[in-house]
Amino acid sequence: MAISVQIHDNVARISMSGRFDFQVHREFKDAYTPLIDNAAVREIEVEMARVDYLDSSALGMLMLLNERAKGANKAVALLNTSGVVSQVLEVANFSRIFNIRNAG
Repeated sequence: MAISVQIHDNVARISMSGRFDFQVHREFKDAYTPLIDNAAVREIEVEMARVDYLDSSALGMLMLLNERAKGANKAVALLNTSGVVSQVLEVANFSRIFNIRNAG
């Protein structure tokens, strides 16, 4: 899993690729924690176009991100989910919790 962060204006984007599972929990938390604390950031986007797998621990990490962001009055959006990732998010009913924006 590769994780990178970019901030443009008041939107931060966490881009990920590969497997999103428990092995990357610390790296994912280290990516979003400074964004929660950054007063200039109003929205956190999680770019998932290159994520090819996620498990229940990844769902938990996304939920924790969402809770922390809400506590700081920030929005969270999941971007460009597809394939298995999209199916898992659908089964978990994440569209009721997150703004999921897919291209096309």
